[in-house]
Amino acid sequence: MLNQNPKLDLMFQALADPTRRAMIDRLSRGPASVSELAKPFDMSLPAVVQHLQALEASGLVSSQKVGRVRTCQIEPDALSQAEQWLNERRTLWVQRLDRLGEYLAATEDEEEGK
Repeated sequence: MLNQNPKLDLMFQALADPTRRAMIDRLSRGPASVSELAKPFDMSLPAVVQHLQALEASGLVSSQKVGRVRTCQIEPDALSQAEQWLNERRTLWVQRLDRLGEYLAATEDEEEGK
């Protein structure tokens, strides 16, 4: 199948969850510990860790453990890959809609000429 990119699939799968999007939003302001990321959510710490594992597997987030504290940070290059993919689709659809508009305008001109 065309456009198969397993890493991109994992990114969009990770971003499909509102909890993970909220974590990405928080990390866009700077690194945070797992416990800091867990505070706004009414879920167990193991559940938060599972969300973070999905984000790490997708490449959107990385973490580092120092002592007993695991600190997470966003990986901006990974978000750039998703943005590039979306922009390519947007460009394609804009071109298609422009061609459709040109065709409809030409068809309308032909109808008026009859």
